[in-house]
Amino acid sequence: MSTPIYESSRQTAKMNRERLAANRPAILDEEAKRATAVRENMARLRELRLTKEAQEVQTKISTDSQITKTK
Repeated sequence: MSTPIYESSRQTAKMNRERLAANRPAILDEEAKRATAVRENMARLRELRLTKEAQEVQTKISTDSQITKTK
Protein backbone atom coordinates (compact mmCIF):
# COMPACT_ATOMS: atom_id res chain seq x y z
CA MET A 1 0.00 0.00 0.00
CA SER A 2 2.84 2.42 0.66
CA THR A 3 4.33 1.83 -2.79
CA PRO A 4 1.89 4.13 -4.71
CA ILE A 5 2.65 7.03 -2.36
CA TYR A 6 6.38 6.39 -2.75
CA GLU A 7 6.07 6.24 -6.53
CA SER A 8 4.01 9.42 -6.53
CA SER A 9 6.66 11.20 -4.46
CA ARG A 10 9.38 10.01 -6.83
CA GLN A 11 7.40 11.19 -9.84
CA THR A 12 6.77 14.57 -8.24
CA ALA A 13 10.45 14.94 -7.39
CA LYS A 14 11.44 14.00 -10.93
CA MET A 15 9.01 16.49 -12.42
CA ASN A 16 10.35 19.23 -10.12
CA ARG A 17 13.94 18.46 -11.12
CA GLU A 18 13.02 18.55 -14.80
CA ARG A 19 11.13 21.83 -14.38
CA LEU A 20 14.06 23.42 -12.54
CA ALA A 21 16.57 22.10 -15.07
CA ALA A 22 14.62 23.75 -17.88
CA ASN A 23 14.68 27.11 -16.07
CA ARG A 24 18.24 26.85 -14.81
CA PRO A 25 19.93 29.06 -17.46
CA ALA A 26 17.42 31.84 -16.85
CA ILE A 27 17.85 31.51 -13.07
CA LEU A 28 21.64 31.60 -13.34
CA ASP A 29 21.49 34.62 -15.64
CA GLU A 30 19.22 36.47 -13.21
CA GLU A 31 21.51 35.67 -10.28
CA ALA A 32 24.53 36.89 -12.24
CA LYS A 33 22.73 40.17 -12.99
CA ARG A 34 21.84 40.59 -9.31
CA ALA A 35 25.41 39.88 -8.23
CA THR A 36 26.71 42.45 -10.71
CA ALA A 37 24.21 45.04 -9.50
CA VAL A 38 25.22 44.43 -5.88
CA ARG A 39 28.93 44.79 -6.70
CA GLU A 40 28.31 48.01 -8.63
CA ASN A 41 26.24 49.45 -5.79
CA MET A 42 28.91 48.53 -3.24
CA ALA A 43 31.56 50.24 -5.37
CA ARG A 44 29.38 53.34 -5.69
CA LEU A 45 28.80 53.49 -1.93
CA ARG A 46 32.51 52.95 -1.24
CA GLU A 47 33.34 55.84 -3.58
CA LEU A 48 30.85 58.10 -1.80
CA ARG A 49 32.22 57.13 1.62
CA LEU A 50 35.82 57.76 0.58
CA THR A 51 34.89 61.12 -0.94
CA LYS A 52 33.11 62.13 2.24
CA GLU A 53 36.06 61.05 4.40
CA ALA A 54 38.49 62.99 2.18
CA GLN A 55 36.34 66.11 2.44
CA GLU A 56 36.21 65.77 6.22
CA VAL A 57 40.00 65.48 6.38
CA GLN A 58 40.42 68.53 4.12
CA THR A 59 37.99 70.51 6.27
CA LYS A 60 39.84 69.52 9.45
CA ILE A 61 43.21 70.46 7.95
CA SER A 62 41.81 73.78 6.74
CA THR A 63 40.22 74.50 10.14
CA ASP A 64 43.37 73.55 12.03
CA SER A 65 45.58 75.72 9.85
CA GLN A 66 43.24 78.71 10.19
CA ILE A 67 43.25 78.43 13.98
CA THR A 68 47.05 78.25 13.98
CA LYS A 69 47.33 81.35 11.80
CA THR A 70 45.05 83.45 14.02
CA LYS A 71 46.97 82.64 17.18
